[in-house]
Amino acid sequence: MTILTSPAVIGIDVAKAEIVAYREDLKSIQIVDNDRKALVRWLETLPAQSLIALEATSFYHLDTAELAHGMGHRVYVVDAYRVAHYRESIGQRAKTDPCDARLLARYLTNEQQRLRVWTPPPQAYKVLKSLLRKRAELIKARVSLMLSWSGEPLLKDILTEQLEAFKQSDRAIQKLLREASQEAGITENINRCKAIEGVGELTATGLATAFMRGDFASGDAFIAFLGMDLRPKDSGKKHSPRHLSKKGDGELRRLAHTAAMAASRSPVWKPYYESCLARGFARTQALVILARKLCRVAFALMKNQSEYRPKFYAAGFPCNIESPTLNLRRNIYLLFYRNPLWERACSR
Repeated sequence: MTILTSPAVIGIDVAKAEIVAYREDLKSIQIVDNDRKALVRWLETLPAQSLIALEATSFYHLDTAELAHGMGHRVYVVDAYRVAHYRESIGQRAKTDPCDARLLARYLTNEQQRLRVWTPPPQAYKVLKSLLRKRAELIKARVSLMLSWSGEPLLKDILTEQLEAFKQSDRAIQKLLREASQEAGITENINRCKAIEGVGELTATGLATAFMRGDFASGDAFIAFLGMDLRPKDSGKKHSPRHLSKKGDGELRRLAHTAAMAASRSPVWKPYYESCLARGFARTQALVILARKLCRVAFALMKNQSEYRPKFYAAGFPCNIESPTLNLRRNIYLLFYRNPLWERACSR
């Protein structure tokens, strides 16, 4: 007689100092110190190929996830936003660490077929992401200091010295980013993204880093990973405004928005930006649309390993681009391919 056994389901609530684990088959709660040695000892006591669900944190969950994945367990990293709404949907009133651990185990049991198994990111990906975040914190601190000290004349000299120190730190971080990009082998993808109008080195590095994280099936999946996918909330005849899901890294969205601001002034993308304004979108909405477009173009270049070639629409080539080469190509196009005699001859 064959006895069918199912994998153990475990929910883990992660904190800085400790983790609280709930094992569904034993209905037991266990508290483990959040350090690698204690985690290894505890994970070795679990059945093989256990199903583990833990809530995503900034980085406190990474040791548990990486060690469990290395031991052959199936790890599911769940978005805290979804867990919070799942708690409300089932009517759970209490929110404690043991309650959250039980909630994660219940969520994994019911939603396992719709969840994706977590895989550890490459080491280069973690280094690049960390450097990009540290630079964002540096820029935020620089702006805060400049705004708070600029109104005090007595601090003018000190402020100048501090801003110069910020610039040196920024240059050092960008140098480290270039070195890490070369070690990761994404320099070619960065150069492909940099060829797009408005996309600078930092934005290109961020997009190439995001492309490393997974095998994206389409541009829609890449946009969703960045958190730039639209979230509709319609019901019956009610059509609510669309908002970004903002599920990805906020720094990448900020870099993409900055790239869109620069691209909106370029000859290639300015007609596209102005067409969005003509359709009734606000300037911020038009910039978001343009940022999504730039990210899609960057994804296509990296996915196909192709070089960037700007495409011009509206009767072959736009007439508002001040470029002798493009004007010559447009005139040739209009002279031959848009000539009725030429079209008649080709149709024979």
